[in-house]
Amino acid sequence: MDVSMIKDPSVLKDMNKAELESLSEDIRQFLIGNLSATGGHIGPNLGVVELTLALHKHFDSPKDKLLWDVGHQSYVHKILTGRGDQFDTLRQFKGLCGFPKMIESEHDVWETGHSSTSLSAAMGMAIARDIKGESNYVVPIIGDGALTGGMALEALNHIGHEKKDITVILNDNEMSIAPNVGALHSVLGRLRTAGKYNKAKDELEYLLKKIPAVGGKLASTAERVKDSLKYLLVSGVFFEELGFTYLGPVDGHNFDELEENIQYAKKTKGPVLLHVITKKGKGFNPAETDKIGTWHGTGPYKIDTGDLIKSNSKAPGWSALVSETVRNLAREDDRIVAVTPAMPVGSKLEGFASEFPDRMFDVGIAEQHATTLSAGLATQNMKPFLAIYSTFLQRAYDQVVHDICRQNLNVFIGIDRAGLVGADGETHQGVFDIAFLRHLPNMVVMMPKDENEGQHMVNTAISYNEGPIAMRYPRGNGLGVPMDKELTTIPIGSWEVLSKGTDAVILTFGTTIPMAQSAATKLAAKGISARVVNARFIKPLDEAMLKDIFAEGLPILTIEEAVLQGGFGSAVLEFAQTQGASHVQINRMGIPDQFIEHGSVDKLLEEINLTDNRAVEIIQSIAAVKQKRA
Repeated sequence: MDVSMIKDPSVLKDMNKAELESLSEDIRQFLIGNLSATGGHIGPNLGVVELTLALHKHFDSPKDKLLWDVGHQSYVHKILTGRGDQFDTLRQFKGLCGFPKMIESEHDVWETGHSSTSLSAAMGMAIARDIKGESNYVVPIIGDGALTGGMALEALNHIGHEKKDITVILNDNEMSIAPNVGALHSVLGRLRTAGKYNKAKDELEYLLKKIPAVGGKLASTAERVKDSLKYLLVSGVFFEELGFTYLGPVDGHNFDELEENIQYAKKTKGPVLLHVITKKGKGFNPAETDKIGTWHGTGPYKIDTGDLIKSNSKAPGWSALVSETVRNLAREDDRIVAVTPAMPVGSKLEGFASEFPDRMFDVGIAEQHATTLSAGLATQNMKPFLAIYSTFLQRAYDQVVHDICRQNLNVFIGIDRAGLVGADGETHQGVFDIAFLRHLPNMVVMMPKDENEGQHMVNTAISYNEGPIAMRYPRGNGLGVPMDKELTTIPIGSWEVLSKGTDAVILTFGTTIPMAQSAATKLAAKGISARVVNARFIKPLDEAMLKDIFAEGLPILTIEEAVLQGGFGSAVLEFAQTQGASHVQINRMGIPDQFIEHGSVDKLLEEINLTDNRAVEIIQSIAAVKQKRA
């Protein structure tokens, strides 16, 4: 079947098993072929083909609500709901989103990018359904990795207590972005090997009903035998004790088992958890045999060999540079430990883990726990390096405020993927961290101009003993600059003049420094001398340098690849106000008050007019105002 021609899930309703199996193969080949060109989350989607087909066959989307937790599992869902013909635009500028998106389809009832949210949302939908007297199924599909998130456990507790009719599909592929960790993962492991619990329980209930009623004593004994069966079959009975009817484990690639158990779940009152075992990457050998998460999400690749098509850059990747610098320092200081919430591969901590297994802690998808764990380590004079993506640090905001900053603890937060990340879009753009960290007492925030300054900043952070310190660094590779052999420390709050200028000053840092330098070059051709400053410390500001600029009366342009509200430019404006520098013209460039969708970073910067040409226009304007006043 040409899967790109599917218009809606009704095509599945009359399909038999053989037709469904054939369609599964067609969808796998479609995904493997299309994603080889666009990149994307190939492994997770190859694993949920049969599961998605079975769900759409036996539920009626969008009346029935299918919620895809961590929506990188939703590609098959998108194909079945009429978007297969758009897959050549997947994750590209103005193209198909890599996650569920309400404006794309009425079948996308919940938007996800961060994990562990689907159960709470499903509970909200179920409550609303019951209040309105409606009748529809609510079906969150959540992965075993996402189930370790505290929010998911909170929701399980509430759903079980309220006894709402919700069918939770636990898609258990034994691996999320990286191999799963934790006691809950061990519980699921025991469940996988325990056999078909519900079938055995039903058979025992049938036999007990055959026993003649010969008195209360035998009847109560029989009930105790029935209740104890779950303890014999499933160690812990975690989900049943939370109030769920547990079904499974079910082979997620076997249509007979899937359809039988989905039908059983639909007839069961109260919350149901259907435990489905799937194989991540099924049908494509490189993804299927991946043990470390390389094929969770990729760029383009070669179908025949499975080789990833890599960047031509010879410069080190930012994540590797930071983590390897920490690793080198850890050889000299056994207090240094690394903590990550399920991102050892993304944050390039494999080397650290290999060399220092007793000092590396992957806590699973549990950002809040990772943050407070780091705080606890710091109270004992350890030197924790918390490697966390900017977009995931949002989930631990209270812990940063209450547990790290308030206690002024020496935690080094490595803010990976800071700034625009491109193809993953709105949920993953790392543009809010400056605004939510800058106002916190005791916090230092910095960002290097290149990888050489980056390694010195890592050394600065590890050497810093006066409280929390955060270093932002972008996705991708550095600039390829020469690297110093000896590490030094950078004075906290010190800026650096990169090029002199007498008509205006550009204050910027990190990824936007090349933009500022390009603007200065273009301005020079127009007879305007623009000073470019590497404002590498976002907090604290270099107050001495700013006072000198204010005294010169030079107009200022701040540039940041982060939100304007509450950002670096706001800090400069605030400081100008405290200094009574109302005579200084200050303009700001940054991310406007909107969520930034997916696409290449260059396309996105152009879309929001965060470019060197825009900087030239602004400085031409403010320099002209200065000349008039003179």
